[in-house]
Parts: sequence; structure tokens; C-alpha cells
Amino acid sequence: MALPKQNRLRSSRDFGKVHRKGKRASALALSVRALKQTSVGQKPVLRADRSSIDEQGVGEQLSAPSSCFGISISKKVSKRAVVRNRIKRQLRAIIRDRLADIHPGWQVVIVVRASAVECDFADFLRELDYLLKRLSVISKS
Repeated sequence: MALPKQNRLRSSRDFGKVHRKGKRASALALSVRALKQTSVGQKPVLRADRSSIDEQGVGEQLSAPSSCFGISISKKVSKRAVVRNRIKRQLRAIIRDRLADIHPGWQVVIVVRASAVECDFADFLRELDYLLKRLSVISKS
């Protein structure tokens, strides 16, 4: 199952902005860069969990922008696409499971390092949780 479209970081411009301006945290197999999105110029996302009232008193369902994730994995990690795709699938599964815990309004790029080839799902889960908590993308509890 894929990551929902509103949670995907797709354009190279967005990747570049997160790399230039984002906060960085690193572990053995992963490096994460995270940038808090600004609400200026962004359209609100309609959602049933938060409401806002406009000037006429009409209630509208609004929330902060969704957090977006991108995964960057180089051929230096592995020449075999099968290995790179397996790592990306595992990371997307972890992100999808954690979406409820992730604070809204973040743009996150996960950079996979060469040592990730030897890691299994539990290692990725532990490292990604640690890095996202360190960057305050998810709560520390």
C-alpha cells in the first residue's frame, strides 16, 4: 500500500528546499532532514477534526497542512534496484503506520546511507522513530 498522495513530497524544488533550510539528524543507516511548513500562501486542507469560523459565522472544517515525506536513496547504497526498492517500501510502511502520531505541517526527507543494506525492518523502525522524535516531528512520549 502506498503513502497517501497528500503525504508525498514529489517535486525536486521541495526536496531542495528541505535540504537547504531543514534541520538535520543522523543515525547509522538514515539521515533525516525536516522543515516546518509555513502557512503563508498555502490553501487549507479540509478535514473533519478541526473547525474554523469565517467572517460570516459559517463554520468550515480546516486543519494545518499535512506532513509530506520523501525518500532519497542513491545507487551508492546498492547497485541493485531490488534492494533499494525494498528499503523504500519498508520506510514507507513505517511512515504510514506513524501518520497519526506525526505533527501536521512538516516536510521530511529521509536519506538512506550505505549501511542500510544490512538493516532489517526493526532497525529502520528504531532509527526513524529516534530521528523523528529528535527533530520534534513526532511527540517524544
